[in-house]
Amino acid sequence: QVQLVESGGGLVQTGGSLRLSCAHSGGTFSKYTMGWFRQAPGKDRMFVAAVGVSGWSGTSTYYADSVKERFTISRDNAKNTVYLQMNSLEPADTAVYFCATQTSGSVYSGPSYRYWGQGTQVTVSS
Repeated sequence: QVQLVESGGGLVQTGGSLRLSCAHSGGTFSKYTMGWFRQAPGKDRMFVAAVGVSGWSGTSTYYADSVKERFTISRDNAKNTVYLQMNSLEPADTAVYFCATQTSGSVYSGPSYRYWGQGTQVTVSS
């Protein structure tokens, strides 16, 4: 059974940075595309970023328009961990952030991800 545990959330001022981590266990991490989603109070869970399986030509990454140029997703297959580096944070980035393991479908779609972590809170103060 795949388990995901996020960490690294917290309170930060506008313009600050945080790095989220997600530790993966119970499966072959290197074979999965991994994604980050976020859910703000009263809103639906939204795609943030995803990182594909590492291959000979590199590793594909995908981002929501709202976080491009500010967030960077990466993975360390040796540590079974996926990261989300978040820079230039804004109050609109305040949400619970979830990592997830994709098992089918589009990387941008929540239902494509079968396994989810419990989430970590990110709060950006103005």
